[in-house]
Amino acid sequence: MKSVSIVMPMFNESESILASLARIEKAVDGLPYEFEVVAVNDGSRDDTLQKLQQYKPAKLCLRIIDLSRNFGKEAALTAGMEYARGDAVIPMDADLQDPPELMAALISEWEKGFEVVLAKRQDRQSDSLLKRTTARWFYRFINRLSEIKIPEDVGDFRLMDRVVVDVIRQLPENHRFMKGLFAWAGFRTTTIDYVRPRRVQGETKFNGWKLWNLALEGITSFSTVPLRIWTYMGFLVSGIAFLYGAYIIFDTLFHGNSVPGYPSLLSVILFLSGIQIAGMGILGEYMGRAYLETKRRPVFVARSVSEILPEAKN
Repeated sequence: MKSVSIVMPMFNESESILASLARIEKAVDGLPYEFEVVAVNDGSRDDTLQKLQQYKPAKLCLRIIDLSRNFGKEAALTAGMEYARGDAVIPMDADLQDPPELMAALISEWEKGFEVVLAKRQDRQSDSLLKRTTARWFYRFINRLSEIKIPEDVGDFRLMDRVVVDVIRQLPENHRFMKGLFAWAGFRTTTIDYVRPRRVQGETKFNGWKLWNLALEGITSFSTVPLRIWTYMGFLVSGIAFLYGAYIIFDTLFHGNSVPGYPSLLSVILFLSGIQIAGMGILGEYMGRAYLETKRRPVFVARSVSEILPEAKN
């Protein structure tokens, strides 16, 4: 019998975790597969871990990975994939916005020979207007910059065959943008559309600042175009400065006009200084990521790994 691992990163999900596990068990009931839930407690400050340890699964195995601190969702997802044993792996959120009932359709497409089955949102009505707008522009922006195209309106919720998971596990980078890594791996892919429900319990862990940092991570991880843009910007500004200097010399020699005064000079200095600082900032982003990668620190640290077998096996 084939096995399927459901990887769930969790950070302060005390309000929704029991309902999520119960709904998953109901969704997989009757499917001819062995199921396990790999729950990754990403340094939760509430009683998420205690509720996980007290849960008594009826038909699926519950593997609990307790990280030593909060490493972030990308690291927690990496940890879940590291410990998942299934022939297929399905990452999903613990807040029930990724409907467990869709897993049967994902598995059905997998059985047809697809190695990656994406769950694509039909719309983003469950998000705020600001989040819908920024998400749309992010996908457009990064897909124009990067050679690796990231599917629009597709999150972490998907099914991946074991061969895909093993490839991603072998990738050596520490700072991970998982959506980009999933897309980079390739393999035979198909898509299923679904409607993402609104969050019923708890609060989102991604505020505007974290989303901005995630977007910056994605852009700098999969594209060097920003560096190239500032190279072109340097040539452009230098060309303009050269032409302006030639104009001043021509105007002085043939018309006797004096060199423009301090206001114009100050404006040019401030403009060029701003260009230089912005360029140094972009260069610093790439250098900082290269510096962190050279340390080769582990992506996560697990405090403990435990397993709760279903009642049928106890």
